Amino acid sequence: MSAPVAKASTCCGKSAECVCAKQATCSCGKQSALHCTCDKANSENAVEGPRCSCRARPAGQCTCDRASTENQKPAGNACACGTRPADACTCEKAADGGFNPTDLETDFTTKN
Repeated sequence: MSAPVAKASTCCGKSAECVCAKQATCSCGKQSALHCTCDKANSENAVEGPRCSCRARPAGQCTCDRASTENQKPAGNACACGTRPADACTCEKAADGGFNPTDLETDFTTKN
């Protein structure tokens, strides 16, 4: 029996897999979010503050198939960071605010 895979508490998907994180892309192309190679790479490969539910893109700039829902401002109470619903906080002030989806990936290109 394998150990459960960690994922953001706000991540979309009903399985252990974070569906929206797999779908998220860099704003300037087809590369996966947090793996941009275009001229926006410096700013897009490190996300801080309020983020999409998958934590791979800034809040309001989601690129997965939930973008139309994700990119709306909350109608009710907001998280302390101000751009996410109070019960779905994704910034550093969230209980699991340090979650980074790329921490679960193995970098075979630079690690020995």
